[in-house]
Amino acid sequence: MNQFDSANYLTIEPTELIVGDRWLWKRTDLGSDYPPASYSLKYSLRLAGATATEIEITANESGSDYLIEVASTTTAGYTAGTYIWQAYITRTSDSERVMIASGVVDVIANRDASTSDPRSHARKVLDAIEAVIEGRASKDQEEYTIKDRSLKRTPLSDLLTLRNKYRAEVDAEERAANGQGSRKLLYRF
Repeated sequence: MNQFDSANYLTIEPTELIVGDRWLWKRTDLGSDYPPASYSLKYSLRLAGATATEIEITANESGSDYLIEVASTTTAGYTAGTYIWQAYITRTSDSERVMIASGVVDVIANRDASTSDPRSHARKVLDAIEAVIEGRASKDQEEYTIKDRSLKRTPLSDLLTLRNKYRAEVDAEERAANGQGSRKLLYRF
C-alpha cells in the first residue's frame, strides 16, 4: 500500500507521528456538513507541559475531503513528546470557528536523527527495578545501623511486586506495538 497516495491516507487522526516523517491523513466525513468551498479545517497541537510549543496545521481541500499533509522538512523541526490536539472548522464567510474534535498524539523522535533513549517509561522503570533486584541478590541485609546512621532498603517483596506490575505494562505495550491488542490486568497491593 503506497502511503504517499491520498487514497490510502488514514481517515482519522493518528495516535503516533514521527519527527522528520511526512504526516498524512484525511477527513472524509466532514465534507457533507462543512463543504471545503465554504469552510476550512485547522489543527492545533500543543506539547503537554510546554505551553509555548504549538504546531498549527491547515488542511487542504480535495473535492469534499480535507487532506492533512505536513512535509518531512517541516516535521524535522518539531519537538518529540505528547501533544494535546484540537481540530477546528472555520466558516469562510465570517471567520466563525467551532471545535469539532480533540485528542492526544505522541510525536515520536526520529531514531535516525535522535540519540534519545527509545525505551518507554515503563521499560526504563522495569530495567531499573531489575537492576536493583540483581544488585540485592548478593546482599543479605534489608536494613542496618552503624552508630547514628541507618540504611533501610525497599523490601524484596515490594520490589518483586513492582517488577511484576511494570513487566505486565511493558508486555502490554509490546503486544500493542505488534498489533496484538491488549489485555486488562488487575493488581492488588
